[in-house]
Amino acid sequence: MTSNDTKRGVLLMVATTMVFSAQDAVSRHLAENYNVYMVVMIRYWFFAAFVMTLASRQAGGLRNAAKTVQPLVQAFRGVLLTAEIMVMVTAFVYLGLVESHAVFACYPLLIAALSGPVLGEHVGWRRWAAIAVGFVGVMIILQPDHGVFSPFAAIPLAAALMFALYGLLTRYVARRDTAATSFFWTGTVGSVLATAIGVFHWQGMSGPDWVWMAVLCVTGAGGHFLLIKTYEAAEASAVQPFAYLQLPFAAGIGLLVFDETLRPNVAIGALIIVAAGLFTLARARKKTLKA
Repeated sequence: MTSNDTKRGVLLMVATTMVFSAQDAVSRHLAENYNVYMVVMIRYWFFAAFVMTLASRQAGGLRNAAKTVQPLVQAFRGVLLTAEIMVMVTAFVYLGLVESHAVFACYPLLIAALSGPVLGEHVGWRRWAAIAVGFVGVMIILQPDHGVFSPFAAIPLAAALMFALYGLLTRYVARRDTAATSFFWTGTVGSVLATAIGVFHWQGMSGPDWVWMAVLCVTGAGGHFLLIKTYEAAEASAVQPFAYLQLPFAAGIGLLVFDETLRPNVAIGALIIVAAGLFTLARARKKTLKA
């Protein structure tokens, strides 16, 4: 059941971002030593089991959770999220947590920019201005004129675009399907795709790394469970700005654990992106309240 306890919702969102940041750190560790596709495949096996367990405990069980009138869109959502995770974990290996998350933070701006063509929503000039400012921040991070990242710069940007499309399609299917149905399709379709790719890249893992894999699986499922509880506790528009805390949490882990560096242009660009993103969220909430 949903409620309207904003304080509880904010605390749950903060906890969610902390768990997801830890998950990203473990993903980076494992992907540096093993094939990315295998790591994502095992993670999805646990995620699918978690999703199916939740669905089986709901009224109507698995059959009711799987019922949808838009299976192709639901399946495409699952494919998008799986591909986004694979691409983002690859970014952690090549760019680290700090710079990957600094670029990935632009995904709310991409959602705002694409909400018109995908969902038919109106985007006013103020939000378009914020989107433009946000992408100035992306350019400051990437410094294309200096060739800082070369082709690697496109990796987290591609992940942000895929995650934005996933978010928009989640809104789209929510018009006719329940959240439980969308969650079920996300986990099951993702598991099938991850297995179809990852099974050809199997590698033996050491005992300690199997422990880290278990941690990855638990944090993945735990993070999604916390996110569900977050949106049950409070309105999405009230808690969504706090999702940006994943950027400093992940950056802190990158700096302290992986000895990454925070270059001035990355810090400045990330601040611009977050400020622009928060403005677009505020405008969207104001528009919703007016409606």
